[in-house]
Amino acid sequence: MPLNVMKGKSVVSANSVSDSHATVNASGKTALDTDDIDENDESGQSILLGIISQLKPGCDLSRITLPTFILEKKSMLERITNQLQFPDILLDAHEEKDELRRFIKIVKWYLSGWHIAPKAVKKPLNPVLGEYFTCYWDLPNKQQAFYFSEQTSHHPPKSSYFYMIPESNIRVDGTTIPKSKFLGNSTAAMMEGLTVLQFLDIKDSDGKPEKYTLSQPNMYARGILFGKMRIELGDHMIIKSSKYKIDIEFKTKGFISGTYDVIEGTVKDHSGNEYYEITGKWNDVMYIKDLRKKSANTVLFDTNKAEPLKPLVRPIEEQGEFESRKLWKKVTEALAKRDHTTATNEKFAIEDEQRQLAKKRLEENSEFHPKLFRPADNAEDDLEYYIYKRIPSEASHEDQIRGILEIAPVLPGQQFTEKFGVSGHKKHQLQSHAESS
Repeated sequence: MPLNVMKGKSVVSANSVSDSHATVNASGKTALDTDDIDENDESGQSILLGIISQLKPGCDLSRITLPTFILEKKSMLERITNQLQFPDILLDAHEEKDELRRFIKIVKWYLSGWHIAPKAVKKPLNPVLGEYFTCYWDLPNKQQAFYFSEQTSHHPPKSSYFYMIPESNIRVDGTTIPKSKFLGNSTAAMMEGLTVLQFLDIKDSDGKPEKYTLSQPNMYARGILFGKMRIELGDHMIIKSSKYKIDIEFKTKGFISGTYDVIEGTVKDHSGNEYYEITGKWNDVMYIKDLRKKSANTVLFDTNKAEPLKPLVRPIEEQGEFESRKLWKKVTEALAKRDHTTATNEKFAIEDEQRQLAKKRLEENSEFHPKLFRPADNAEDDLEYYIYKRIPSEASHEDQIRGILEIAPVLPGQQFTEKFGVSGHKKHQLQSHAESS
């Protein structure tokens, strides 16, 4: 089947483009996005003071109801796509023939998306169990990229995701596991997830696709009780390939001295030989220096000049009940109006339904099974969950795209099928049985 038949039309509208929450007022000017407003008025502070009694240093924030005024108008499942909004860098890395330079470009790609965030201190909505989000990109090279994610666990919260550019043989699998803690005047999201990037057509010495594993820095919200609220990234991000690695330290500002948002790391091989040093600020300009030539710093990535490519999403009227934007629609609409009473009520209704579903599973002695993801086949696999559909790396690009489009509706106009409601584990078993027979 020709690719141009398999690909759906790209519908760019208020419902289909990510981050389309800005509104136009009567004068024709774009109104300020409420995600960029720090909510510190008296009503907000009274809500915050109301939960202080629940907090103890080190406690798990995922079990505490936080006030809606600190919530971003998108789910964590969608926020993960911030890391995928510079596909041009990833495509360039794939085309690079030199292994060391290819590694550097992967580092550049992974560092490029962290600055994409609300200007105010906002936390993405916690996805509910079974919530899912799909989107796609129309790339400058006329190809398409596809993304599927699902909340595969609630306690602890785990968001599993899959991203692929079939025609460029690029695949990304990952899990985000934010473990939130209260630290006094700060909160921390300790990010224990992992991203696994593969170039399917570039083989390593064992004949397997070239693979990179990428961890995440931790996130800190400072000044939540007093002082000015601010987001910091901290601790370490580790990126590894079969030959090279880098440990990038995200330095948090000291109480008296230091600077915000500084990063520093050295590219080494696994024998300890040093090649490049990366410095700068993750939300400003990042630099690279060749340690072998003792050359001056050159710009690796300038966030001020960056133009993210935002994902496209199906119109909300085509979305399923547990699809992120449809599920949280009433909440995000209320947040956009800064109507925190309505936002709180609607959010409580969603969470209460989840409690009822959990109670029903307990009474029926049944377990939750994700629809889009299935458990890993082997204990030594990098991730706990993978997309249920097997997308063979040796298959034609047409067959790969066909398989991707069978996972769940992702392009405008796609319809849900009866198979959608079947667990990912069961669908994976059925596919494996069909292939073996």
